[in-house]
Formats: sequence, structure tokens, C-alpha cells
Amino acid sequence: MYAFSKPAEPLPSLTLAQTHYENFPVASLLLPAHLREAVTVIYQFAREADDIADEGDADEHTRLQALQGYEDELLLIQAYIQPSRPLFFALQQVVRTHNLDTQWLLNLIQAFKQDVVKTRYANIDEVMDYCRLSANPVGRLMLQLYASDTAQHQVWSDQICSALQLINFYQDIAIDLQKHGQIGRIYLAQDEMQAAGISEQDLRQQRQDGVWQDFFLHNVLRAEHLLLAGKPLGGALPGRIGFELRMMIAGGERILHKLKHCRGDIYHHRPTLKAYDWLIILLKALFKK
Repeated sequence: MYAFSKPAEPLPSLTLAQTHYENFPVASLLLPAHLREAVTVIYQFAREADDIADEGDADEHTRLQALQGYEDELLLIQAYIQPSRPLFFALQQVVRTHNLDTQWLLNLIQAFKQDVVKTRYANIDEVMDYCRLSANPVGRLMLQLYASDTAQHQVWSDQICSALQLINFYQDIAIDLQKHGQIGRIYLAQDEMQAAGISEQDLRQQRQDGVWQDFFLHNVLRAEHLLLAGKPLGGALPGRIGFELRMMIAGGERILHKLKHCRGDIYHHRPTLKAYDWLIILLKALFKK
């Protein structure tokens, strides 16, 4: 038996699948009825795989072995062979029904494997490559489910998903330092930290001077630039998917606002969304602001 925590019960929101999305939830009622089962199955797959990579006290080998099992099941689906596990049988039906590209699911597994073995990122290109594996597939799958998978929509979707992943990294700097045993995870680019004169010890000691504040703001603004670049997708997509996406973008904008306001002190002022934030998010989504 693997030493992982029990997987969470499936929730019908694929947009929650890959970024610890407590700040970007989307009500299941926004999903068209004919897509709810598909999204639930994909969410359960992503949640279980994420738990294997990140929860419990299993060693590295055990985690990688379990994730390889998930990858093997996906490869069976990709080869039009019936998988052996019930979850993947259900996933195969979803892939067939909605003509989904299994490569996006395989990319998620690669991201989870990377979480097991990689705790530092040498430069921003490595960080963005992780986003390409861990976050962007979520948006691509949603575009395919909604039959809106055009080239321009793909570009905008990748920008939004990568931005939301970066935002989550900056929210969770303190939390990620506690992961992976005593080593911790750091998703800030190592070369940029070094150039700014910021060390890992500074993060652990919760450095709060102007140098750290400027460095933190630089990263936050990079995420904001990406999010705004992809924002037109919220207006381009019709109906429920457009409204759902505008909620996601507005949620990201609210967290960005709070990240700026905290001036780098995410140790004592980790941004979360309150009731009044949700009112702002709803209004922005309704009026396409």
C-alpha cells in the first residue's frame, strides 16, 4: 500500500486540477450538464496523481513508481487499448467521447514526476517549462471539451494558465519551503535570486527589506503581464465557458492586487479571497471588465 493520503472526492471543476486553486474555484453549475461527468473524471485523475506526488510520507522511488503506473494507463488509452483500472476506463470513455488529446494528460504526469525529483529552477525558462507541463494542459483540455481549440485561443489559454500557476507560486513561497522534507521547493528562478542578492536563507528568515520587495514585485508583475496578455480569451469565448474563464481571470487579478499590497510579506499576509472579493470578481465577469 502506498503511503499517500486518501485522494479527495472528485469535484466537478477541471479548473481546480493543477494549481492548489482555493483562490480560483468555479461553481459546478457553470458547467454544461453534458460536460460535468467528463470534468469530474479528469479532475479525479489529476487530484489523485497530485496527491501521489505531494502528500503522505512515501519515498521518492515509491512516488515515481506509482506515477509511472498512471502514465502506463494513459499510454494504453493512447494506443486504443482498454486500461486496467476503473478510473482510467472512465477516462478512456471521456477521451473518446470528446476527442481529447491524451498528451495533455501525459504532460500533467510529467509535471507531477518533476515535483517528486526537482526542487529548484535555474532560470525563468525552467519555471515556464514547468508551467507548460503543470498548468497549460488544463486550459487546453477545457478548450477541447468546449470545441473552442483554435490557435489563438491556445495562445491566450497558455498565457492565462501559466500566469495563474505563477501567482500560486508567489502566494505559496512559505508553504513550498516546508515541502519535500527539509529541502523545500523554490519556484523562483535561481539566477534571478542570485543577481538580486537574495539567498534561500533569506527566504527562510523571511527577509523583508527593499531588495526583497523589489524582487517580489518584479515577479508579480511578470505574472500580471501574462494574465493580461491572455485576458482577451474571456471575451472571445461564448456563454458559460466565457463567464467561467472571466471569473478565473478576475480571481487572478484580485490575488495579484493583494500580492502587490502585501509588499512581499507573504509569510504573514498570504492573499486569500474574501466575500467582498467574490463580489468584485462576479461583477467583473458579468460586465467583462
